Amino acid sequence: MQKTVLLVNDVTKSYEHKGSERHIAKSQNVLEGVTFDLKEGSLTSIIGPSGCGKTTLLRIIDGLIKPTSGEVIFDGRVVTSPPAKMGFVFQQFGLLPWRSVLKNVEFGLEIQGVESKRREEIAQRYLQIVGLGGFENHYIHEISGGMQQRVGLARALAIEPDVLLMDEPFASVDEQTREVLQKQLLQIIKGLNPKTTLLVTHNVDEAIYLSDEIVLLSIRPGKVSEIVHVDLPPERWTYNLRSMPEYGYLRNKISKFLESEIIEKGGLEPLGFRASS
Repeated sequence: MQKTVLLVNDVTKSYEHKGSERHIAKSQNVLEGVTFDLKEGSLTSIIGPSGCGKTTLLRIIDGLIKPTSGEVIFDGRVVTSPPAKMGFVFQQFGLLPWRSVLKNVEFGLEIQGVESKRREEIAQRYLQIVGLGGFENHYIHEISGGMQQRVGLARALAIEPDVLLMDEPFASVDEQTREVLQKQLLQIIKGLNPKTTLLVTHNVDEAIYLSDEIVLLSIRPGKVSEIVHVDLPPERWTYNLRSMPEYGYLRNKISKFLESEIIEKGGLEPLGFRASS
């Protein structure tokens, strides 16, 4: 039985805003009663309509935002600030343009106080893992967007996190590069350097291809509608997954869920429907 590494327990997040009536402050839930866990070595995706609170939830998990109620438990402790053993990969890379590729990968280790020679050894190792050996002395503007994202991944992995958090990590690159990065990510975190990983994505195919489990979040306030188990082969980068019946079934199921949330619950009219006057 797989060990639970992280537990999101009944998390609700509310924000207050001024109401129109006499400027009375009103509370609005962004997330409501969200519960799921991460098993050791698994990759879990969160997917849901835009504005359902996915990124807010990720910020609560990494301790940057406090929940209104509920808790996140990591390594047996309630998360109240960013844990040292969580790594984060950002959508917009988050790299420092005045530092070389090597020095960007060293950055988290530098903050942790790791000695200079050891930092360089670790950073070199992870640059080799992500396929960027030989680019140590390049600056960020000298490498492609896909390479920049691999620098961000190497930086997150270099601190040896127990959990890797990823917020739309491939949204800023073209589709062909995205597919290559997805494959390389799986080869790393499921093979070369296994990591428990939580991914936020808008992309249904990405969620299915990468995940062991997919958390479906409803339209705001975000609630867990269902946790979908992805029953596809390990080392799936060696298979043509899209030809498999299970892949088609999952894609249809998740797409229908999103369509229902956006159209039926989000107040949009389906095409061909004419509202009465």
